[in-house]
Amino acid sequence: MSDLKEFKLPDVGEGLTEADIVRWHVQPGDQVIVNQIIVEIETAKAVVELPSPYAGVVADLLVPEGATADVGTPIISVNVGDPETPEQATQRAISETEDLVPAPPAEAAVEPGMRDRDVAAIAQCYSQRHGSEHGIYLCASMPPGKPAQFSARHYQNRIIQEGDAVALLVEDAGPGGMYTELGRTCVVGRASQEMKDEYAFALEARKFNLGLLKPGAACKDVFAAYNDFMRKNGRPEEKRLHCHGQGYDLVERPLIRNDEPMNIEKDMNIVVHPTYIKGGMLTWYCDNYLIGADGPGERLHHFPEEITELG
Repeated sequence: MSDLKEFKLPDVGEGLTEADIVRWHVQPGDQVIVNQIIVEIETAKAVVELPSPYAGVVADLLVPEGATADVGTPIISVNVGDPETPEQATQRAISETEDLVPAPPAEAAVEPGMRDRDVAAIAQCYSQRHGSEHGIYLCASMPPGKPAQFSARHYQNRIIQEGDAVALLVEDAGPGGMYTELGRTCVVGRASQEMKDEYAFALEARKFNLGLLKPGAACKDVFAAYNDFMRKNGRPEEKRLHCHGQGYDLVERPLIRNDEPMNIEKDMNIVVHPTYIKGGMLTWYCDNYLIGADGPGERLHHFPEEITELG
């Protein structure tokens, strides 16, 4: 059952009684969601963006661009139809906007002559254009045989060169405020077979760790089992933190280490990032999983689990 709603020009403060319609962001027939910016108005004080109070299909623009409207005047009508759940609205918004700003291919984002901080800035810009407001963006380039660790932005000053491995960590909150992480490595050239083999092992280490993340599992037991796996396979043990919870903060409990009293529980958002240095290289993968009744579901990011070769 459809229902036509009219949105009236609101009082945006300062006791002003009218505003000019500067620009419409929607047209009749467009689908809109709650809180989507639909129009820019200009008062005597400032230019203001107004969000839609309704989800539905735009029926008509009742005041044209350039016209002045009094507060309380209907400026747009929306056919709201059946109410939409927040989850449906979010999913539709993602599907409708994901192609508005195309993801830059790795070849365009990383090239010799750039500094690490330039790559981090591209990642930050792309994330914020898609609704993120908070996060960290870390890039570490390294020549063969000289592994590097991530550093704060003001230390990311190295100039990327041919043959370098470039590790990028994007750890930010999406439009809904929930944090996740994504970490991968590319090579400005071709990856050696040794590097490919080591990264294949990192996936095995992550798979082993995921198998331990069952509801009710004690974090200290997961930490001990993971380090035993690494030790038996001739890799360095984790000394810091390779797995932890996330939510409305970048790092949330539980922390997978020997001093964490919390257990793994269903519906936790857990990031797993085995990271170690061996054979003159930094090896890692970083992805998030939601814990289901039987353990982790599919990874939340669908970025390929591979080393990207830029050559």
